[in-house]
Amino acid sequence: MKRLYLLLSLVGLVLPYAYFVPFLLSNGLDLRLFAAEMFANAIASFFAVDVIISSVVFWVFLYRETKARGIKEWWICIIANLTVGLSLALPLFLYFREGYRER
Repeated sequence: MKRLYLLLSLVGLVLPYAYFVPFLLSNGLDLRLFAAEMFANAIASFFAVDVIISSVVFWVFLYRETKARGIKEWWICIIANLTVGLSLALPLFLYFREGYRER
């Protein structure tokens, strides 16, 4: 499972950035435009709110699991969540957790 989580982390990094990099190249880091596009219509808003709520749930899960297992790399997952998204942060955390479970 550990290798699968690492592979999913890579996919969770590459695929979102395949869409974000073209936005950056054409608009720069325009946060107002980014937010406007993220909530441009009902479907986009649906996905944005779903990911935001899922990220909050992940942070609660991360906190509890980190305390229970003594996972020291938790902060990497927070940075991954804030800079890429849940698609990287969750499988990366599961990868770290598997390492602690194996010990």
